[in-house]
Amino acid sequence: MKNLKYLLFGFLLVAFTQRSEAQFFKKLMKHAEDKVKSEAERRSQRRVDKGIDKVYDKTEDEIDGKNKKSKKSKSSKKSKAQQVNNEEENEKVSGKTSKAPKHNLVWSKYDFVPGDTVIFEDGPDADEENGEFPSRWDLYKGNIEIGDFDGEKVIMFLDGSSSIVPYLKNPKEDYLPDVFTIEFDVWFTKGSSTANRLWVYLLDQKNQRHSGMESLVVMPHSLEFGDSEKYYPGTENTGWSVEKTGSWKHISIAYTKGKFKAYFKDTRLINIPHLGFNPTGITIKAGNDNMYIKNFRLSKGGVKYYKRILSEGKIIVNGIKFDVNKATLKPESMGPINRIYKLMIKQPDLKFSVEGHTDSDGNEATNLKLSKARAKTVMAKLISMGIDKSRLKYTGWGESKPIDNNATPEGKANNRRVEFVKF
Repeated sequence: MKNLKYLLFGFLLVAFTQRSEAQFFKKLMKHAEDKVKSEAERRSQRRVDKGIDKVYDKTEDEIDGKNKKSKKSKSSKKSKAQQVNNEEENEKVSGKTSKAPKHNLVWSKYDFVPGDTVIFEDGPDADEENGEFPSRWDLYKGNIEIGDFDGEKVIMFLDGSSSIVPYLKNPKEDYLPDVFTIEFDVWFTKGSSTANRLWVYLLDQKNQRHSGMESLVVMPHSLEFGDSEKYYPGTENTGWSVEKTGSWKHISIAYTKGKFKAYFKDTRLINIPHLGFNPTGITIKAGNDNMYIKNFRLSKGGVKYYKRILSEGKIIVNGIKFDVNKATLKPESMGPINRIYKLMIKQPDLKFSVEGHTDSDGNEATNLKLSKARAKTVMAKLISMGIDKSRLKYTGWGESKPIDNNATPEGKANNRRVEFVKF
């Protein structure tokens, strides 16, 4: 009897289990169907929402003018391609070609203009001997030599704290005028070091010693003068001593009767309204090993362009620079070109003949052809900026009309010029 009871209990248990499993699977299938249906509805809704968003995005883009921007971008690309073609044509005219990268002349707000007359110039010259001390400088401290870097002669500071001064006829006298400009290129080697600095000391005594004097401190991404320090735009978070790739920086200084300005590449970073002393000389000091400089130029004077037109009928500019033996403009040329552009905008009746001149180095016929190509490049740049082509013409005179001797680097620099002659 007891066994029968257990048997009946087992039968009921199996029946209950089968029924429970059936109910469970039924509920499970219903849940799965609901989930699939819900997922299908969600996917369908997302697809609809996406389509609606796409329509809204397109409408907003049209309102914001993005389509116009796209057209403008195409136009910009076309303009850039035309600029490259113009530069290649200029190189063909000059008889020179190169695979070197083209300069991007975007220095539209660069307002630095070099002085009228070069009083000290050092490239260094191509005939300088590697390993020798630079002949146009005097040593104050350290170890400095001429070197060859990427096919160009440079002045190499081989020891930290190495210092040099310009080698002049009377170096202990006041050779800096009341109005002067300084330009040079400095190379910062890749790396991070607190020694990544170059000093330009301005002396207020009639000697070349720099101890305790005011100085412009040049760093890989910033300039410092006294209590004024500023980073080049876009490099504020880089770190003043960090140089990621190794590159040349173009530095410009303008002093005008107490006013001191300093430029890093295309931007003015330092502007001191009253310097507080009269600079009489300069010293260049490097804080790091293997720091290089080139294209050093010290110029004097500076009369406003319009006054020169009224008094002389022309403007002589030695600050428009080109690559060696080419008609390709260097970016720092945009300072004088921007000044000419603004003058022509203010004086709508003013017309210029852009005239190129060279020094006497090289072949006379080649120099004539090169001077014409360079003048044409400058004229084309002004036209591209918006000056009507009827207000400009160009020619070149080669080495035939020197305004200085060709026996010194300074004389050659003054002869390599572009003149804007009123017609």
